[in-house]
Amino acid sequence: MDRKLYLSILAALVTAAAVVLMTILAAPILKPLAWGLIIGVATMPHYNRVLRRYPEHPDRSAGIMVLAVAICFVLPVAALVVTAAVNAPDWYRQVVQLVQTIGKTGTSNFGHLPVVQKIMGLVDRFNIDLAGLGGKIASTSSTVVLGLAADLARNMFSFLGTLAIALFILYFIYRDGERVVAAFIGRIAPDPRQAQLYAAQIRSITTAVTVGTVLTCATQGVLAGLGYWVAGVPAPIFCGALTAIAALVPVVGTGVVWVPLVAVLALNGSYLAAGLLAAWCIVFVGIADNAIRPLAIGASSDISTLAVVLGAICGVVSMGLLGLIVGPVIFAVLFSLWDDAVADAEATDEGGVP
Repeated sequence: MDRKLYLSILAALVTAAAVVLMTILAAPILKPLAWGLIIGVATMPHYNRVLRRYPEHPDRSAGIMVLAVAICFVLPVAALVVTAAVNAPDWYRQVVQLVQTIGKTGTSNFGHLPVVQKIMGLVDRFNIDLAGLGGKIASTSSTVVLGLAADLARNMFSFLGTLAIALFILYFIYRDGERVVAAFIGRIAPDPRQAQLYAAQIRSITTAVTVGTVLTCATQGVLAGLGYWVAGVPAPIFCGALTAIAALVPVVGTGVVWVPLVAVLALNGSYLAAGLLAAWCIVFVGIADNAIRPLAIGASSDISTLAVVLGAICGVVSMGLLGLIVGPVIFAVLFSLWDDAVADAEATDEGGVP
């Protein structure tokens, strides 16, 4: 074998091995890095404002922004997790008690309804042990609830750890991010001007999707919390915060929280409160998701609503919570690249026509 060819193959193998090794070593920080990039890109305009105030101290400006992000975003999430951890035993006991008495309560509350009376007549006719069946359902449901609560607690504490690492990375993104991107574009990109245009589009899309998603979730959480408070739901502020988190999933996310709460109110005999709460959540909380999210995102950037919805669905299936932001950004960037390619092709065709 030719010595030059041999060295080329060896260099390629060493490079591939180095890339694989770096990927394996960097795997634990990929999620914090992604969250740091998302937060950094979305808040970079605010960092630039702080930097203009302290132009000779980029370290100080980066530190101020990291502190602001920690106070406005990380601390509320930590408070929510701590509140859930402290109150989890009491909530679990209440859920178990509710599940154990749901059969009796449901029968007494809905026994006057004709449909329920017919069902109870069939139960008596066929000698169905409704109490024993309810006990089995209660036992199984209690186990399921406990498992879900444990998984949720682990995921939330893991997310807090991810955010803590992301804050550390965020400091360097603020301080060195724009300089590194500019140097990368200047040395690697074949067309620096076009590459800078795409980088600006990615930043605009990321900012629009992140700000629009946060604004929508906060609005839905506030509206739902107000409805919970009026309806007499226990811990309305905490339930509103849970609704805001669930609202990250488009269209159906908030129903994970308010539908069980409406059912609990109905089973306790508060039919009017349950009906009004259901109507409030369907109309106003649903409008916030279906109207505010596209409007808030489209107000900052010309992004297709289809890209946002498809990106969120595909992202959450493949990447979890991180995919709710990354998915719409990727889909929006792809849609934007497609529009640019079509526009260039049409311009070329029109220019070639004599």
